Formats: sequence, structure tokens, C-alpha cells
Amino acid sequence: MRGAVARQAFSRRRAFLVTVGIGWALYGGLGIINRPRYGTSRGLADVTRYVPMDALGWMWVACGLAAALAGVVVNCPRVQALGYSALAVPAGLWAGAFSAAAAGPYSEAIGSACGWGAFTIGVVLVSGMDDPPPPHLRKRSR
Repeated sequence: MRGAVARQAFSRRRAFLVTVGIGWALYGGLGIINRPRYGTSRGLADVTRYVPMDALGWMWVACGLAAALAGVVVNCPRVQALGYSALAVPAGLWAGAFSAAAAGPYSEAIGSACGWGAFTIGVVLVSGMDDPPPPHLRKRSR
């Protein structure tokens, strides 16, 4: 028996959590807290009446870091489910806010509403997928 230490197989689901989680944290820190774009500020006007833009940026950072950390945890589907929720919440909030803005005075927000909505649905779909089995357990095609 070689190698007493069992190596964990690569997980695309966990890699997705880490990659997008880091992206979320950077988007919140660099794109919202540091210098939000005019279109983002205008599209989120209904939300920023109640929640300052800095708080929204920190939400992205916190959710992104939570998702990235959940992606590092091995063999714990509940933690991964929380990570996927952390990815979906800010994107869903953005989709809703931009949809409301597009229905109101800022019709240009429709593109952002579609993009964020599609991404939110994509996160939900990926969260329900299983990682493929390791190569030695896959059926061989003839």
C-alpha cells in the first residue's frame, strides 16, 4: 500500500466556489467600495436609499470570502451549500435591484438585470451538480 496519506480528488464544484468567491471579494473591494461605476450607483439607487454603497461592497467581500472558504472545505456538502448561497445572495440582490431600476426611470439597467439574473440562476444550477467520479470509477466506452 503506497502513500499512507490519501489525496483528495480535484473538485470542480469547490474550484468554482473558490474562484468565484475570490472574484466576488475583489469586485466588492475594488469595484464597489473603492470606486463604484456610475451605472452601478444609478441602478442601485432604490437599494442605496436604505443601505450605503460601502456596506453593499463589504457584503460582496464577506460573501465572496465565505464562498472561497467553503470551497476549501473537503467532504462537507452543507458548508458548500452555504458557500453557494453566499454566491447567489449578492448576485440575486443586484439582479432584483437592476430589474426594478429597468422597470422604472433607468431603462438602461436591463442589460445588467439580465446578466446578474442569469449568473444567479447559473450559481443555483452549478450548486446542484455532482462532481464527476474519479477516472478509475468511470465507465469505459467501447
